[in-house]
Amino acid sequence: MQVNIPLKRRRVEGIPASRDPDPDGRRLRTGNVIFDAVHEATEDPEVSDATSPATTTGSVPRPRRRVPFWDNARFACIVLVVLGHAIQRLIYDSDIAYAMYLTIYAFHMPAFAIISGYFSKAGAPGARQMARIITDILVPYVVFEILWWGTKWLVEGQVDPNLTQPSWTLWFLLALGIFRLVLPYLALLRWPLLWTVLISVGVGYLPNVDDTFSLARTLGFLPFFALGWWLREHDVVDRLGLLSRHPWWAYAAATALLAGAAWIAWSGIDTWSEVELRYWFFYDSDYGGLLEELHWWAGLVRLGTLAVGLVLSAAFFVFIPRREMFFTRFGQYTMYIYLLHSFVLYPFRESGVLRDLEPTWLWLPTVCALSVAIAFLLGTRPVRLLFRPLVEPRPTWLFADPMVAPHAGRRSDPTGSRRPRA
Repeated sequence: MQVNIPLKRRRVEGIPASRDPDPDGRRLRTGNVIFDAVHEATEDPEVSDATSPATTTGSVPRPRRRVPFWDNARFACIVLVVLGHAIQRLIYDSDIAYAMYLTIYAFHMPAFAIISGYFSKAGAPGARQMARIITDILVPYVVFEILWWGTKWLVEGQVDPNLTQPSWTLWFLLALGIFRLVLPYLALLRWPLLWTVLISVGVGYLPNVDDTFSLARTLGFLPFFALGWWLREHDVVDRLGLLSRHPWWAYAAATALLAGAAWIAWSGIDTWSEVELRYWFFYDSDYGGLLEELHWWAGLVRLGTLAVGLVLSAAFFVFIPRREMFFTRFGQYTMYIYLLHSFVLYPFRESGVLRDLEPTWLWLPTVCALSVAIAFLLGTRPVRLLFRPLVEPRPTWLFADPMVAPHAGRRSDPTGSRRPRA
């Protein structure tokens, strides 16, 4: 369906015909909010050439080309996720590992949330978009929760089935679902980013907001997701040329920021251990649970962690390659790596083999290398084919109208990555 805005109406609305940002009338203007007339046909920032589905020059169509940066960024983020989980047991015996852990956790999930927000749409969702929340988020969540119950029963001999308490990494699935549900409402507000910051800071004062349905973490990370959406909504990336080659001083500044963060983490490791700083980066507890008692200034600490996450994420993105790399295509399959890597690491974490590993200079790089290898392995085609029914189920039988379910050939994951048809 296509809605054409007549030339006369454009002039009445004060939009010069030659400068109309929407000359073909594919968007409807309602108040101050722009809703896509056809939600499925919105611009895809992963596709270059003006990010349009079909850009033409005369009668010769210009080919669509995927923007490698986003896939590179996704894969870099998921490698940090695997790495952070892998070295977690090493932090009890190595200050260097602990400093590395703190540095990674300060920004890797904020960066992931920013990317996810960038590929999210604030328009009123249609039936297919709502169906995708069910098929891409809720169904995989239930499937992998059941798998975790079985795994814990086999390894620990006991299990407490509870869908309201996400197991380990599954919290991010629920967070993505809630992000998508609240984004259309946030987009209606003036100063949406300010509101998300106030929500993130304020929720820490509420002890009744906990890890039930991952609500505490979701609201804690909400500013980063909203920031990603805002960057795309206002074309900040394109206007500032953030995907073009950076000048030398940008790399110098990014290096200084990341190196400085790592040095601060290492030099103050005794202090950070005493105050249990790592738990602040989880965003999953109220301030009273993080401190011996609730203090009024606790919200300022949360504000500081948000600022650190933002600055380090920006520095991290500077180093993401803009061109296609040998690992670029793996960025299309981050959800496989995210959901499956925890099952690979779980036996090693629980068996204790990652404790008391000496010397650190040997074992820390070894664990890091193995983490990268795991990320690559779980993104390979054989693994994807084997676990596709679990990671990307297509339960058409759930819907009264099976046509609203995503088609089997069209693949995309909750972080917004669109992949070629199978």
